[in-house]
Amino acid sequence: MIDRDRLLTIVREAGRIAHSRWPGAGHDLHSWDKTPGNPVCEADLEVDRFLKRELARLLPSAAWLSEETADDKTRTASGLIWLVDPVDGTRDFVAGRSGWAVSVALVSGGRPLIGMLAAPARGEEWVAVAGQGATLNGLPIRASMRSTFPGARVPTHSLPKDDSDLVAVEQPNSIALRIAMVADNRADLVATLRWGFEWDIAAAALIAREAGAEVSDAFGQPLAYNKHDPRDFGVLVCSPAIHAAAVARLAERAAALR
Repeated sequence: MIDRDRLLTIVREAGRIAHSRWPGAGHDLHSWDKTPGNPVCEADLEVDRFLKRELARLLPSAAWLSEETADDKTRTASGLIWLVDPVDGTRDFVAGRSGWAVSVALVSGGRPLIGMLAAPARGEEWVAVAGQGATLNGLPIRASMRSTFPGARVPTHSLPKDDSDLVAVEQPNSIALRIAMVADNRADLVATLRWGFEWDIAAAALIAREAGAEVSDAFGQPLAYNKHDPRDFGVLVCSPAIHAAAVARLAERAAALR
């Protein structure tokens, strides 16, 4: 069995490295666009190198998939894989805002086994182990148990007219942190309607699920990991009692966009 304490030490150090580069703490930072509107910075690459080295030492048998590393498809032959986003929420990171996190998940047989988020700019450290619950800063957390869809809290800057019955709350740029807000009952619903990558959501999805939230793709189907194409169309994380209503609300839009 993996040494969870050692893993947490590694993820915590990755967060420290990122924070040491963060403009919000007064540090200079070099950043650029990988593609138009898709920023990357030197902290992404430094944290990626650190995690690739240290996680390989911790569990040499595990394959690797990260946002900042070329995808080696031989990973799909492995039953174990690390899914890593070295800085999820790079836009907030580069702008000196706190809505970013280091995201690390260990996936076994296509399902997350361990998920960790380090968000040092927010003073938050999230941990989940499959079947053992989820914690924030070492304390157990319980996801939103909202039972009615109208009035559900959604991390967003603004709501479209069709969703005016929902309530906007703080939106970190990091999708992982938005999902974690459902796990900690600071939000009731997170939904995306675009193709997203496994490394963005693996750790946070496990944290939310272990806290009691419902987790699926935008169509309400289960998520799978370590696929040849490491993407899913959308992610939906919410209180279990409003999941069916959320799927119904999104259905027409999701079908049109897929």
